[in-house]
Amino acid sequence: MHFRLVFQRLVNERLAFASLIYLLFLVFLSLFARFIVPFDPEAQDLASIMLAPNGTHWFGTDELGRDIFSRVLMGSQAAIQAGLVAILIPLVVGVPLGILSGYFGGIVDDIFMRVVDAILSFPAILLALGITGALGVSLMNAMIAIGIIFTPQFARLARGQTLQIRREPYVEAAKISGAGPLWIMVKHINPNILSPIIVQASFSFSLAIIVEASLSFLGMGAQSPQVSWGGMLQQAYSMIFVNPLMMVFPGVAILISVLAGNFFGDGIRIAIDPKMKRT
Repeated sequence: MHFRLVFQRLVNERLAFASLIYLLFLVFLSLFARFIVPFDPEAQDLASIMLAPNGTHWFGTDELGRDIFSRVLMGSQAAIQAGLVAILIPLVVGVPLGILSGYFGGIVDDIFMRVVDAILSFPAILLALGITGALGVSLMNAMIAIGIIFTPQFARLARGQTLQIRREPYVEAAKISGAGPLWIMVKHINPNILSPIIVQASFSFSLAIIVEASLSFLGMGAQSPQVSWGGMLQQAYSMIFVNPLMMVFPGVAILISVLAGNFFGDGIRIAIDPKMKRT
């Protein structure tokens, strides 16, 4: 895969490239939100409760007088952290296991696939709730739970790609030349399954934002004083008829971020394989 050519194709996909710019901006916000926010996101101002959007508080204030704009910016940290961990754990654990299973096959592959099928039989959010409940309620444990539930998907994808590549002539040639299994998996199989893994990672990133927000909404994710978009929705739910804008802004942030992840995933898939655009 030629990364320069893929990037040039991605630039031509305007919606996908715009989504990439937004996601990079979101990462920037998550890194420097503490220095950018105009107000302390946890600072209460009982004299400024439930203010409508104005020149001082751009998104208004909540039931404790906290600046909603500042809280939305800080909430990007939980979203980005969840997305990155949801990709990192499957890449480190799931992909190598999938390659091993697909390369060696036999009883190893049978046992592996039965375990993967068992995990995938559970709904993602239900499994995440169970893992978070077992590990303890915190943002870190929620991120670990998200990474665990995504691991079987990456493992199955890596296994399927490995099953195809291991029969290629260049792999057989490497075996004949005396290359060991580890060398073949690292030098020949892993680089050639990278493209679908990248596409899967982009879609998993956006899905992780939804799962993290859902866990936080249910009280199983980020805990105060940590700010997350799902936690903001939970707090705003009881005020929906008093100040509905409290739900609108974090909800829109989740929506835009998820759409950006999906659009970028579509774009990177087309950039890697232009024939996908015609289908």
